[in-house]
Amino acid sequence: MSTQNPVFIPGPTNMPEHLRRACDLPTMDHRSAAFADILHPALAGVKAVLKSDKAEVFVFPATGTAGWEAAITNTLSPGDTVLAARNGMFSHKWIDMCTRHGLHVQQIDVPWGEGLPVDAFAEALAADSSHKIKAVLATHNETATGVVSDIKGVRAALDAANHPALFFVDGVSSIGSMNFEFDAWGVDIAVTGSQKGFMLPAGLAIIGVSPKAMAAIDGATLPRTFLDIRDMAKGYEANAYPYTPSVGLLNGLKIGSQMLLDEGLDNVFARHARIADGVRAAVGAWGMELCAVSPDLYSNTVSAIRTPEGFDAGRIVSHAADAYGVAFGAGLGDVAGKVFRIGHLGMLTDVMALSGIATAEMVMADLGLDVTLGSGVAAAQSVYRAGRTQSAMAAE
Repeated sequence: MSTQNPVFIPGPTNMPEHLRRACDLPTMDHRSAAFADILHPALAGVKAVLKSDKAEVFVFPATGTAGWEAAITNTLSPGDTVLAARNGMFSHKWIDMCTRHGLHVQQIDVPWGEGLPVDAFAEALAADSSHKIKAVLATHNETATGVVSDIKGVRAALDAANHPALFFVDGVSSIGSMNFEFDAWGVDIAVTGSQKGFMLPAGLAIIGVSPKAMAAIDGATLPRTFLDIRDMAKGYEANAYPYTPSVGLLNGLKIGSQMLLDEGLDNVFARHARIADGVRAAVGAWGMELCAVSPDLYSNTVSAIRTPEGFDAGRIVSHAADAYGVAFGAGLGDVAGKVFRIGHLGMLTDVMALSGIATAEMVMADLGLDVTLGSGVAAAQSVYRAGRTQSAMAAE
């Protein structure tokens, strides 16, 4: 794999040089007053990206998976029931984690390529008159299938049933790249990581916690030590951590959050949408389809592209790496070998996206697929030129 080429996996994403340098700090005493100048701006930056006035933000030296675990272990007890839908690899993994922790999962199975079933959630919540369901789990953006789901709709289902369950959302591949409204959507715990929208290396599990979820912590009895929010909160009060933090990554988070806010969140989201539209135009020009079954489900951070029946999509990923030094995402779980994925999030531009689209065309042509070189690039160029022309005209 060439380090000179951008990656087109849905995380870790490409890193701005500015953030790479922000993470490259000499050793400092993380119990000194200087650490507070890194910690608190980083937490405040995440809170702003979440569009929240209410959330308390906690950052663990881990990855998004630990954020899932922090959500459940800090608020739930053995035997509690959670409601979740399985519509992709990452919703599947969160469900599996709950089962391993002794929770009862009320699981709704959904074909991969579809979004969260808001109507089925509403039915399950309305039927739960005894309020056995203690938490609802939702994956905002299913990275394996390129499907975005209606989080606002799930909250509406909770409200319509007047159900007191906590609402946990996996926003690992959406937060910082797609609109996410912690307060307005009534989220109780949002989970993300450093390696996607925040454009950093993997190594930070980031969660936003509502006052309602904070109130549930003391009554929860699932074991937790390293991920205990109570310990982290006490550490923050003293401008410190309960253990050794990832100081360089936290400094990167401080700077990365500010970069997003300086660009303007609406501009960040519009950039991702435009780049995604270009990729989708290329897919159409190739005569292929996305795994997501309808346009309202199309993700703006990753496209999972179905290859012809009988063709192993994994060959595209391996050939791209071997022949051109470019990384695309492989299919996972139920869609392994059926799709390859183009990640278009984080530090990415129209021009960078065109290089990925062009590489994908060369790879598919090399492997004998019926793809005309330049067709997808031209389709994407039309999208990007139109977007840029409109922007330029608006600025005049």
